[in-house]
Amino acid sequence: MLNKRSLVVIGLFIGIVLAGPLFSQNRSFDTLFPELDAASKSKVFSPRGLILSATGNGPLRLLPSASSGIDISSPVLKKKPSCLVEALLVIPHTETKGFIHIYNALAKIRNLKGRLYHSFTRDENIPLFEEATRIQSPRRMTPIPDSPDAISVPRSETLYIRLKDVNFGNSYYRADITQQHQGLLYSLSNFKSLSYLFIPVIKEGKFITQLYFEPLAEGVLVYSIAGADVSDFVASQVDIPSAIRKRLEVIIDWVVEGI
Repeated sequence: MLNKRSLVVIGLFIGIVLAGPLFSQNRSFDTLFPELDAASKSKVFSPRGLILSATGNGPLRLLPSASSGIDISSPVLKKKPSCLVEALLVIPHTETKGFIHIYNALAKIRNLKGRLYHSFTRDENIPLFEEATRIQSPRRMTPIPDSPDAISVPRSETLYIRLKDVNFGNSYYRADITQQHQGLLYSLSNFKSLSYLFIPVIKEGKFITQLYFEPLAEGVLVYSIAGADVSDFVASQVDIPSAIRKRLEVIIDWVVEGI
C-alpha cells in the first residue's frame, strides 16, 4: 500500500507529464512563416510590426505555411476586395500570455476611444475614434458596458460595436471571436454602410478584417488581413488603402496594449 509521500511524488510526476505539453505546444514563428526573408522578419519583431498594402488582385505576401492550419485570407478574398492590407507582428514575451489575456483585451471596446493616428492632412496626431462602445444588436443600438474580465474563453462569441469615426462618422460593426486551431480569430465586418461626407463609400458587408492571435514560443502572434470593396469612383476620391491601414494599425495597437 502506498504511503502519503509516495502518493505525493506520483501526483507530482503525473502533473509534470500532463503539464509538459501545455508548455511545449507553442509553435515557433519560423514554423508558421518559414519563407519570410530576414529583413521582413526583423520588422515583424519590431514594435510596429510589418504592414503591407496591395490592390485586390495583387498576390498576398504574408501567407503562412500550408501545414500551419491557419487560413484567414479566404473570408476576405471571397468579398472580392479592391484593396487589401496585410499585417504581421510578434509581441515579445514579458510574462506568460495565453488566450484569456488576448480575449479580455478584445473585449475592452471602450479602450478604442481616443486612440491617436497621424493625420498627414493636418500634420498632427488626432483621435481616430471619438467614441467606442458595444451595442445590444443591429436592431437595438443601445450602448452597453464592456464585459468584466473573463476567467475562461468561450468557444465563440458575437458582439456588436459602434465607433464614431473621425472620417466615417458613426460606424457599425459585427465582431466574431472564435477559437481556431491553436489561436483566437477576431473577425470584424461592417453591418451598415460607411460614409464619407454623407456619401456611402463602403457598402454593408464590404469591409472585413481578420485578426488571428496565437501564443508562440517567441511571444504572441498577431496576423491580420483586411479588405474592402469600393467603386472606381470612390477609389479616385478617397485613399481607401490608407484609410484601412490606419484603422488596422489602431486596432492592432489597441489589442497589443491590452495584452
